[in-house]
Amino acid sequence: MKKNIVIGVASIVIAFGAIIGLAKTCAPKSDASQEAATTQTKAKTKATKPKKKAKKIDDGALYRPYRDPKDLRKAGAWKKKSEIKKYPKIKPNEQDLTLRVSLKGNRTYLLRKGKVLYTMLSTGGIYKKGKSLTPTGTYKIQNGRGDSFFNYNLGEGANNWTSWSSDNVYLFHSVPTKADYSYNLKEAAKLGRTQGSHGCIRLSVPDSKWIMNHIPDGTKVVIKDN
Repeated sequence: MKKNIVIGVASIVIAFGAIIGLAKTCAPKSDASQEAATTQTKAKTKATKPKKKAKKIDDGALYRPYRDPKDLRKAGAWKKKSEIKKYPKIKPNEQDLTLRVSLKGNRTYLLRKGKVLYTMLSTGGIYKKGKSLTPTGTYKIQNGRGDSFFNYNLGEGANNWTSWSSDNVYLFHSVPTKADYSYNLKEAAKLGRTQGSHGCIRLSVPDSKWIMNHIPDGTKVVIKDN
């Protein structure tokens, strides 16, 4: 009889201990524990979020004397005119015009009495030892113009050229062409983005043709690094 009572009491104690242990296991965590767990979860979530790609910095913007217009096409757009708007109307003998070239800014501006009429994507001479192959200074548009040329020494040509040096060495012209008269796509992609020429000023195909057909002889050309 006593033996049965002892066994029964022992069973009750064991069962009671099991209930307490289960209660501890199933009981909700304290506020401090919950906050710690939440913080760890947030940290893991933040760690798994993909990083945003850094925006490419346009280094040329630091050197441009004028802001780009809103309708300017993206750099490398060599098949179309640089701005979406129409080209300005130019009188045949107009003397108040200036073509202002920013070599490091990769832009050519058409000014009338100091006011920007049109902005063009352009590519000037490569910089060697800190100096561009395009000479800086003030020049004038010459009467030398033509539909195309090819320089066999350089293995490169272009279309729609307009001279701004008396010896017709330095020109405004289209992006470069190859010996088979096709455009050099690798070089064309540099338009408005970086320097790349041997000294001339490269423009898009329509821009170069428009300058050839509309900018009067004697128009001032100002070329600067910035």
